[in-house]
Amino acid sequence: MTDASSAAMAKLVEVARDPRVYIEQWRSGHAGRPVLAILPMNFPRELAHAAGALPVIVQDDQQPITEGRALLAEFYCGYTRNLADQVATGRFDVYDGVFQADHCIQLIGSADIVRSLKPDTTVFLGMLNTSMNDPWAPRQVSAMMRRIRAEIEAFTGNPVELGTLRDSIGAYNRDRALIRRLLDERATGNAAFGPVELQDIITSSMVMDPVEHHALLTDVLLEPRRSERDDRVRVHLSGHLCHAPRRELLEVIEDSGAAVVDDDLYHGRRYVSTDVAETGDPVEALGEWYARRNVTIPCPTRVQQDVDWDGYLVDAVRVSAAEAVIHLVPKFCEPHMLYYPELRKRLDAAGIPQLQIETEHEGIPLESFRTRIETLVERARRRRPVHV
Repeated sequence: MTDASSAAMAKLVEVARDPRVYIEQWRSGHAGRPVLAILPMNFPRELAHAAGALPVIVQDDQQPITEGRALLAEFYCGYTRNLADQVATGRFDVYDGVFQADHCIQLIGSADIVRSLKPDTTVFLGMLNTSMNDPWAPRQVSAMMRRIRAEIEAFTGNPVELGTLRDSIGAYNRDRALIRRLLDERATGNAAFGPVELQDIITSSMVMDPVEHHALLTDVLLEPRRSERDDRVRVHLSGHLCHAPRRELLEVIEDSGAAVVDDDLYHGRRYVSTDVAETGDPVEALGEWYARRNVTIPCPTRVQQDVDWDGYLVDAVRVSAAEAVIHLVPKFCEPHMLYYPELRKRLDAAGIPQLQIETEHEGIPLESFRTRIETLVERARRRRPVHV
């Protein structure tokens, strides 16, 4: 890399691993404009961006959970307990308000912690319907998008002009497209970025202004990059619907003889899977974006009769020529746990080797995982054709 592209990549890594530094820098350069805490998975950040706010998807900051343990029950997932801990210890104070548009009962619980400990902070829940096939669904989604627009306008004090919203949609689309290009290159075996670097690139896009992120990522990609396929077993990572898997786990996967070639992780292809239409009414387009996301990559938290995650997964494995699937299941993630038997059954029927790894916020048994991943790699290798 050149000095410029190395500096750009270093900035993306810095933002991904310590979003608060970037938030404070952005705030100092944009006096009077709010920073919104966005909770995953489906909030239309474009609306907040068009109102002049910085919409930041709150990250699992990987610090040990201390006070958060007393605020949510142990059967809440590690991400939500970490969010509660961020609120209780003051690490959440960089945000001016909390906005979410999902139904996960655990995320709602963490937002309730904000209401309890920071009663003066605005907390908004836009309940996007999870039933996607009913004839009334598009109308209800459209109504909720208009409601979110009104809430954003009331909170920021700025109108969301349709022309400005189209500009924001275009900015996020361009950034998503650039990231998707890297993921597509990875699937062909020609990407020079490993899973940790790609996760840093995607995580930083969840934090930064999309125009600034796109400019930095463009600088990163100025240098030609090519990484030929090697003999490692090609794997697809599946799961982690709303927060990032630990970087050290991704490193162990690749150190164990596997090469990650595709995924449906939230901090992966799922996040950038779908663009918002740039023609027509932009608010209606956001509703269509929400509906199409579940078609592009199905989510077990949505109910839709004509798509299924297991079928998508088998098709994705065939497209990328992955040789095995590793399911990354956060402990106590109910949607994933309930859907996992269907995934396992379908992959078994298709003859695709697979491994389930249950992840936690801390105390991950990496060496145990390494042994299990090496076993999966060996199983996949034995399925390769023998040339005589």
